[in-house]
Amino acid sequence: MWDWLSIEWFTWDKLRAFVWVEPYFLYGILAVPFVLWLRTLLQGRSAQRFSMSFVKDQMPSQWSSALRWLFPLSVFLAIAMILVALARPQTVSNLIEQDAEAIDIVLALDISDSMRETDLQPNRLAAAKAVAKGFIRGRLQDQIGLVVFAGEAFTLCPLTSDYDLLGGYIDDIRHDRIAVAGTAIGSALALCINRLRESKARSKVVVLLSDGENTSGNLDPITAAKLAKAFGIKIYTIVVGKAISQKTPADSSAALIDENTLQQIAAVASGSFYRAQNNATLHRIFGQINRLERVKIKTRRYQEVKDYYRVYLKWALFFLLFALYLKVTFAANVLED
Repeated sequence: MWDWLSIEWFTWDKLRAFVWVEPYFLYGILAVPFVLWLRTLLQGRSAQRFSMSFVKDQMPSQWSSALRWLFPLSVFLAIAMILVALARPQTVSNLIEQDAEAIDIVLALDISDSMRETDLQPNRLAAAKAVAKGFIRGRLQDQIGLVVFAGEAFTLCPLTSDYDLLGGYIDDIRHDRIAVAGTAIGSALALCINRLRESKARSKVVVLLSDGENTSGNLDPITAAKLAKAFGIKIYTIVVGKAISQKTPADSSAALIDENTLQQIAAVASGSFYRAQNNATLHRIFGQINRLERVKIKTRRYQEVKDYYRVYLKWALFFLLFALYLKVTFAANVLED
């Protein structure tokens, strides 16, 4: 209520921050002293004056002369504040709101031993984690979940729009998070479907990234893909790493890539199949998926306007009342108009 009393309203930084709707009123402030001087000049000596002498000990003459300037100064400030109020000082904030029909996405990431292979730098899992984080940062208002799998599958992060939290979960992924060896693609898809089946989002998507054939789990991957299709879930499958035809003692940890199964999964669930043999290709694949699953963003721009003319009207009233008070004291001539 009393915020208007702050001297801050007259600082240069405050005045410069305003947007003035009618700025030409401010030029009138320069004319006010001239008008007051002209009025005094025209009155001359014809004005009636109330003679009054002060006791020397009570009021020195130099002080009484100086105090007589308070009245015209108060009048000047009152008129100046009225002109400032008429100039309509405002603050304008430009606000932008973006709305999009959210997509629910679950990333299914293979963390089996074969993801330690270094045909992607520094290794397959590290490359997949880095690209997945970039993919997440490029989304807007989507809910994204994270499933990891090896011989078993579990949900590392449920659907969330907190991308910082999700990025932290991705950073924490290690090869030893699941002790059971193997690649349970069907089980991973089942977990993804379970997370998405109740979703009301416009689009529901699973991005499955693996480097091996399905060797574990109780659910056949093609059956899981058919379930996804029934729930309106699209599946994009990505194979990472260079394909090998058979294992040798030197690469006993490597996985045989069953591209046929992964291709069928994508085809059945209305998605797409991709192969990433290096970091650049993997990055491009996620970029393609990002563009395919992009919704139109509605942008609303509006301004929030706050008026402050009332503050200066209150100051004008204050100086006007002060001038009227001075009018009936020794500081002004009560007989003047």
